[in-house]
Amino acid sequence: MEVWKNSIVIHAPTDRVFLYVDAPMNIPEWLPGMVEVRNVIGTGAGQQYEWTYKMAGLLMRGQAVVIEHVPGQCTMHHNIGTISAIWRCHVEPHEEGTLLAFELEYSIPIPLVGKLAEHIVMRRNEREFDLSLQNVKDAVEA
Repeated sequence: MEVWKNSIVIHAPTDRVFLYVDAPMNIPEWLPGMVEVRNVIGTGAGQQYEWTYKMAGLLMRGQAVVIEHVPGQCTMHHNIGTISAIWRCHVEPHEEGTLLAFELEYSIPIPLVGKLAEHIVMRRNEREFDLSLQNVKDAVEA
């Protein structure tokens, strides 16, 4: 399992930041590689949706279930499919607006990308995940 975590300060109210990242249909706007989110069912804990993600030039499909949800504070999604992952999002007030923190635990499907490409894919994923924080900041502050 690979682990990535990072945070960013966003100059916007906490509730606005959380509402943006909490909406699955917004994920393709801020997460590089996320091609599509579809078939969203429900809200909060128990919410489900399907996704298509592009990694190493390959389209991967799966489903996500929200396994923890505290409105205005945090959410945790369990992804199953070609990519297995736990994604956590936490927001908290900060003197300059909101501190947004993401943490991701995921498994790279080695047979699909190959053992030699694993390191390259991991580094690229880290750059894309860092960019996702900046993308949220740009969208919410706009």
